[in-house]
Amino acid sequence: MKRAEINQYKGIVWDWNGTLLDDTHLAVAAMNGMLARRGLPALSVDRYKALFTFPVKDYYREVGFDFEQEPFEIPAMEFIDRYNREVWDCSLHAEVLRVLNHFKGLGIAQYILSAMQQETLDQCMEFYRIGHFFGHVSGLGDHYAHSKLESGKALLAKLPHPPADLLLIGDTLHDFEVAAELGIACLLTANGHQSHDRLKGAGVPVIDDLAQLME
Repeated sequence: MKRAEINQYKGIVWDWNGTLLDDTHLAVAAMNGMLARRGLPALSVDRYKALFTFPVKDYYREVGFDFEQEPFEIPAMEFIDRYNREVWDCSLHAEVLRVLNHFKGLGIAQYILSAMQQETLDQCMEFYRIGHFFGHVSGLGDHYAHSKLESGKALLAKLPHPPADLLLIGDTLHDFEVAAELGIACLLTANGHQSHDRLKGAGVPVIDDLAQLME
């Protein structure tokens, strides 16, 4: 996908975690703390990117959690408690402000569709001082990250653009699946929670960092 093709879209729907926010290291550290407390092997970043998926319950099961021994909600909230304490130590990817300003300057509307719980997402927009770039910021109603599809449908219903005029930019195969269900184009970036090799399987353009969107 060339820059001229991207610039033809009327609106960009951004994923948040991993795509704009550089939080993969926190996700790995939080999970490794939980695995250590249960006597389970730790994850490397590469192993994490090879296993992480949606719904996250499947990912937890893959790394060794036994939901016959404890319900999913226990480790899920354990993860969220640490994540929400430490997310403020994360940073945006280096090129985020340049890219957001680039599309703003072109008159392309921008939105966020995230698997983060809505209240925390709103707090992040304020903390990182980027909320003003987005016409709508859409998160989930709980902390369990099942799917972004329903909130994506609700977001599209609020937008003035037909699906053909929208591009979703995310960092996981779930972003591609959501875009396909919504009938909008998709571009994936390998700077987040899944590896470049996995993302290539979606058959859509894959970039390694957001600066490529301006090249």
